[in-house]
Amino acid sequence: MMTDNVKLVEVIEENWYECCELEITSEQAEFIESNAVSIAQSKFEPTLRPYAIYWKEKVVGFLMYNAVSEELDGYWVYRIMIDQAYQGNGIGKAATELMVAEMAELLDVKKIVVGYHPGNEGAHRLYASLGFVDEGDRFGREMAVIKYITK
Repeated sequence: MMTDNVKLVEVIEENWYECCELEITSEQAEFIESNAVSIAQSKFEPTLRPYAIYWKEKVVGFLMYNAVSEELDGYWVYRIMIDQAYQGNGIGKAATELMVAEMAELLDVKKIVVGYHPGNEGAHRLYASLGFVDEGDRFGREMAVIKYITK
């Protein structure tokens, strides 16, 4: 099973460039900033936590969340992406589950919020499968979905 070998590793000198080389489909490109922009953003906003998503020993994705509460009194996930060659194998879901568990443990969060474009069907299926709910919150062209953390 592919998801057994998924892990999150902080973006560091040894893996940042691999994160920048990951590609999504042309249809997905309108929905998400590049990983290079996200990594640069994390250098100017120190509360952002960027991670490389590894499958086995290969960088196959990228995610980033904010370690401080923001709108909707929640902790926001800024990016989650899987390289187009590895999509559809459950890696994104496994990585998101690892991230949610880490956020819940390290940050004592009550709500995790993710914003995405309503036309992004893959994101919609992923977040719904992980228990994120749409309560009608909208920010610009994005909808925001919420996962409540109970301990």
